[in-house]
Amino acid sequence: MAGYHLNELPRGEFGELSKVYEEVAELADAEEQGATLMALQELSDIIGAIEGYLVKHHPSITLDDLLKMKQITKRVFESGHRKPRDET
Repeated sequence: MAGYHLNELPRGEFGELSKVYEEVAELADAEEQGATLMALQELSDIIGAIEGYLVKHHPSITLDDLLKMKQITKRVFESGHRKPRDET
C-alpha cells in the first residue's frame, strides 16, 4: 500500500462520528510509524472532524464549549474530587 499510512484504514464521512474514528486510526498509524509530525497533523485533523460533528449534530455547541468543559474536568481531577480509574 503506497501512501502516508501503512495500514488499510476505513474512510469516514465528514460531520459524522465515523470521520473522528478515521482520524484516530490515522493517528495510531502515524504513531506506529514513529512519525511525530504526521501524528501532530492527525491530532489537528481529529479536531477538525470533531468540529464537523458538532456543526452537524450539535450546532449550538462549539470547540470553545468543549475546551471549557475540559478545563472543568481537569480542575475536578486536580482538586482530588475525582480520581483516575486506576486509583480506586
